[in-house]
Amino acid sequence: MAYTYYDRLSAMDSMFLEIEDAQTHMHVGSVGLYELGPLRKPDGGLDFERVHDFAESQLHKNPRFRQRIEWIPTFDRPVWVDDASFNLAYHLRHTSLPRPGDERQLKRMVGRILSQKLDVGKPLWEIWVIEGVEGDRFAVLSKLHHCVADGVAGSDLLNMLMGTDPNYEPDPNPHLWKPRKAPAGRRLMLDEALRQAGAPLKLLRGSAESAGKPSGQVLDRALEALRGVVHAAEAGLHPASQTPLNAELGPHRRFDWTQFDLGEIKRAGKRAGGTVNDVALAIVAGAVRRYLLDRAGAVDDLEFRVAVPVNMRTSDDDGHMGNRASSMVVTLPLAEKTPEGRLERIVELTREIKRSGESQAVDLLGRFADFLPPGVMAQFSRFGTQSAVNMVVTNVPGPPVPVYLLGARMLAAYPVVPLMPRQGLGIAMLSYNGGFYCGLNSDWDAVPDLHDFVEEVAHEYEAVIKLG
Repeated sequence: MAYTYYDRLSAMDSMFLEIEDAQTHMHVGSVGLYELGPLRKPDGGLDFERVHDFAESQLHKNPRFRQRIEWIPTFDRPVWVDDASFNLAYHLRHTSLPRPGDERQLKRMVGRILSQKLDVGKPLWEIWVIEGVEGDRFAVLSKLHHCVADGVAGSDLLNMLMGTDPNYEPDPNPHLWKPRKAPAGRRLMLDEALRQAGAPLKLLRGSAESAGKPSGQVLDRALEALRGVVHAAEAGLHPASQTPLNAELGPHRRFDWTQFDLGEIKRAGKRAGGTVNDVALAIVAGAVRRYLLDRAGAVDDLEFRVAVPVNMRTSDDDGHMGNRASSMVVTLPLAEKTPEGRLERIVELTREIKRSGESQAVDLLGRFADFLPPGVMAQFSRFGTQSAVNMVVTNVPGPPVPVYLLGARMLAAYPVVPLMPRQGLGIAMLSYNGGFYCGLNSDWDAVPDLHDFVEEVAHEYEAVIKLG
């Protein structure tokens, strides 16, 4: 019998696939700016063929780059199978700005590319190499569907091309790839039927393994998870306030960015007894307050909530794709009138949420959802994002040292977070080589003045880092 292969998507991975529609584009990504230098051709252009050959030599590092979605008949559940028609030229794309292309033109191009859904019939990623950026630079825009990976695991897409050694060259010996045959539909159906039939036994086995632990430890974990479920449910049952940032989405996106000094943010967090993430949320709170004061007139009574992804990966998850992020919901203290008050309140709120076990509870629910009917997680997510949360704010740690693409140093990296239903703005932040880079993704019509919000973010950063 010929060898066949497939890999199931978890319930959380499937959720990001199922929640996508014409207006909700579920790809994460980043925009990196690089010095052209080592990749400059004699005519002044970028040596794209060298980049292509390098990428081709690196694809073996993660099989997901050459896999596509297949659906199990009857059960309507997605699985990964090797794509026998994989063509790197489709996924790795080359374009250019009209020279000299300024950052405003680059942002507009990025917005247009982010407005295009990934083709679910092919491996769910694209990399766009954009030359012609002023200042002797080029850009690399990556798009990776959220069902493939969360923000932490998603860095593997660019890690395929980058490293800390500026002189790194690919292995001259090609890595031969032969697609594995996908199982027949009947085999997929039988495997899924057996998996679902064995689900209760698996849950019982997990309970038995827990029973082998000290009873106090098991009870503490159960109570912690229960408290987290109650805390998360309370947020879902009490809708967040509707604001000008929350409206029906269209298919078009704007993208903008700004950057800060990571050392200054760390110092501000240390003075307040908080973390880098606390300072980031305080900056967002101040920017939202100022932005909405101009457009809503009053903010003191608003219940403005942000979902903050929390990395739940352990050492066992290193190198694995897929989603292992939970989330916590933070109500931004818009009524606080000073930067000091907002930062202090954020530190208090995040401490309370961490003690509540909310993130662990959401992670536990995600694991349990693997045994529920298809689409349950997607419906749960639609309910939560449309009623309980106004915005997603995510912070991903990046490399603390410079990284290179065939000797070209990455100068900046602005991450992309997708927009959930009725969320016109999403904010993603990335630390890299002493900098703190902020990417803002928005709906073209819901937030036509995104540049004004970026200015508010920059203003609040200056106010927070001056706190003594």
